[in-house]
Amino acid sequence: AMDGAPPPTSPTGLSAYVAVSQLLGLTLLATTGAWLGRYRGGVAWHSPLQFNAHPLCMVLGMVFLQGDALLVYRVFRHEAKRSTKALHALLHGLALVIALVGIIAVFESHRTKGIPNMYSLHSWCGMATFVLYLLQWFLGCGFFLFPGASFSLRGWYKPQHIFFGITLFILSITSCLLGITEMLLFKISDSYSHFVPEGILANTLGVLLVAFGLVVGYVLTREEWKRLPLAEELALSMDFKTLTESESPGG
Repeated sequence: AMDGAPPPTSPTGLSAYVAVSQLLGLTLLATTGAWLGRYRGGVAWHSPLQFNAHPLCMVLGMVFLQGDALLVYRVFRHEAKRSTKALHALLHGLALVIALVGIIAVFESHRTKGIPNMYSLHSWCGMATFVLYLLQWFLGCGFFLFPGASFSLRGWYKPQHIFFGITLFILSITSCLLGITEMLLFKISDSYSHFVPEGILANTLGVLLVAFGLVVGYVLTREEWKRLPLAEELALSMDFKTLTESESPGG
């Protein structure tokens, strides 16, 4: 920007929706903690409470952090693209690590208690989502973060990456909703239909998950809120295309 030019601003309404998403995200984390702490005894690793690390990690990693990773390109609109890419990949990577801890927790808990694994719809959807999410992360890093992929190959893969990113976010929330229902039916099946406080709190968590997903999805699908390339990025993009597609005069 030229000296004396006003600082760049975000589009009208974007900051408000991002703020609402963060408020919802923090609230759903607090609600998850309240449910596990008040009604399920809390969280501990080497104990019968090890299982409770699973819902906490999945909500934190596969929903909250994944949602924030998707919002990076809307929030950091005027920062260098390379830095934004790195933050995007870092948040997704952190989400994967936390989710992996949650998966280990449930498998370890089942082994200790003699409970079979991978028989429920929740476990099928959840594991498929995690594996696809891991694959999406590796492909994203290979195509966009590290040099090597050609301009045309990146251009082909970008729409797939965006589509599957949003799809995996939806699948993550769906898996969490299935997990909440499954846990309630296991723990309070006799009293769930009587509107007991635990059931109401867990249902509220489900509503918060849906609300968080809707707000994040709305921000991601508003065309006028998409990040526009900076002038220097357009120049670098053309240089990259020239180098990778052999379009230079001396190529």
